[in-house]
Amino acid sequence: MARRVAVAHTVTATVAAWIVGFVIFFPILWMAITSFKTELEAFNTPPSFLLFQWTTENYATVQERSNYLHHAPNSIIIAGGSTLVAMVIAIPAAWSMAFVPSRRTRDILLWILSTKMMPAVGVLVPIYLIFRDLALLDSRIGLLCILCLSNLPIVVWMLFTYFKEIPKDILEASRMDGATIGRELVYVLTPMAVPGIASTILLNVILAWNEAFWTLNLSTSEAAPLTVFIASYSSPEGLFWAKLSAASTLAIAPILVLGWFTQRQLVRGLTFGAVK
Repeated sequence: MARRVAVAHTVTATVAAWIVGFVIFFPILWMAITSFKTELEAFNTPPSFLLFQWTTENYATVQERSNYLHHAPNSIIIAGGSTLVAMVIAIPAAWSMAFVPSRRTRDILLWILSTKMMPAVGVLVPIYLIFRDLALLDSRIGLLCILCLSNLPIVVWMLFTYFKEIPKDILEASRMDGATIGRELVYVLTPMAVPGIASTILLNVILAWNEAFWTLNLSTSEAAPLTVFIASYSSPEGLFWAKLSAASTLAIAPILVLGWFTQRQLVRGLTFGAVK
């Protein structure tokens, strides 16, 4: 009887997981299907799911009008560069607060986190004026800096949490063997925290890739990433749903593929230190 109950619970949990997964994935699936419709079919009521005339015209139009291959490298450079700079800053910061804490460490962490509570629009004007005076408007360097700073609090907090799970005795042993702070960071701490660092990198890349507020307000053409590429299909005349879906599908495809291939590492990092 107990075995039957266990099997029933397993089947129920599996079915529930598949249902939840499908509900979460359905908007992406619907967007991808809509991208192969004509504009007229995209507005049909009730909508057709698979029984319609499939076309790739929207993808051709999107490439001709907006040049996907211009925006995609911008997203890669900005997301990758901001992540790299954030990690270079955050790893030493998290190390110092995790292993060399002071009386104000907790206050510093709370202050860092509090910066994420402020609406971005509240500092848009001063940031815009600073970027204008420094000639950083519509530049990759400017967007890289602002995205690095906006995501840095989350990166520091995640790394601090992961580092706290590492026994201090290991680091003390390395110091007794004569390891300098630099060698301790590179050869002892970083290899032990690979799962946590990897998940932090992946999360930061996703956040930077999806950032729309700063990219829409601080870039126009030269440094415009894929978020600006998507927004270009919203016009005063209305939304072109089929073309917007095609543009959105092209924009999320790289990060979606990255998530699929790295999901095991991401889950491993998010559960790093959960069981000691």
